[in-house]
Amino acid sequence: MKLTQVETGAPCWVELGTSDPEAAKRFYAELFGWQVETDPRPEAGGYTSLLLGEVPVAGLAPLYAPGQPTAWTVSFAVADADAVAEAVRSRGGAVTMEPMEVFDLGRFSVLADPAGAVFSVWQARAFAGAGVLNEAGSLGWVELATRDTAGAKEFYTRVFGWSVTLGETYTQWGLEGRDFGGMLDMKDQFPDGVPPYWMPYFAVEDVDLTAERAVALGAEVVLPPSKMDGGPRLAVLRDAQGAVFGVHQVRPA
Repeated sequence: MKLTQVETGAPCWVELGTSDPEAAKRFYAELFGWQVETDPRPEAGGYTSLLLGEVPVAGLAPLYAPGQPTAWTVSFAVADADAVAEAVRSRGGAVTMEPMEVFDLGRFSVLADPAGAVFSVWQARAFAGAGVLNEAGSLGWVELATRDTAGAKEFYTRVFGWSVTLGETYTQWGLEGRDFGGMLDMKDQFPDGVPPYWMPYFAVEDVDLTAERAVALGAEVVLPPSKMDGGPRLAVLRDAQGAVFGVHQVRPA
């Protein structure tokens, strides 16, 4: 990721919805050294902030809706959540949760692209999002896995104005070429039943050690530590409740 702070149109937050919040708190605190702060207000519904030192880097919450899977959700910063929700709807996507106020913190909406990949948007007020990006223990990359890469390029560039950098096997998303994420073509790589999805990667000092630690804490390895052509060393993991996430070797900002 070439961004080190939240900017409009780029990733600003990641949130885990999980079937076992207490187990997830213990797992991620041990894995990344995050501090855990759960909002005590009943109306907060058990929402938990995950902190790197004193800086917020991610969120964690119980499953709120019937049928909601345990998964990480990527959120993008926007100036107007209502306008983006309407843009998503008009371009064939879906509004899973209409824009709503979150205390005095900001305005939030859950959306899906035309292929069904879920993401959210955040219109900041008192809370801007992650206090640090692209440092060990924080969000370092986001990735869309989809079978409709052409449709995704059309949709996301129109909704968010992202730049697109094409490689031989991988597409990267950015703000005027400052890349913050990528797109993986699911064709021939995933079983037909696996839906498209967005996934976060967290930057770490040592990918192999982090993967070993995750397994010892009850996770499983989806993609073993590997060096990508022209990219960093990375691994993909699944926590004990089923949420999939990646880790990659931190690089200088």
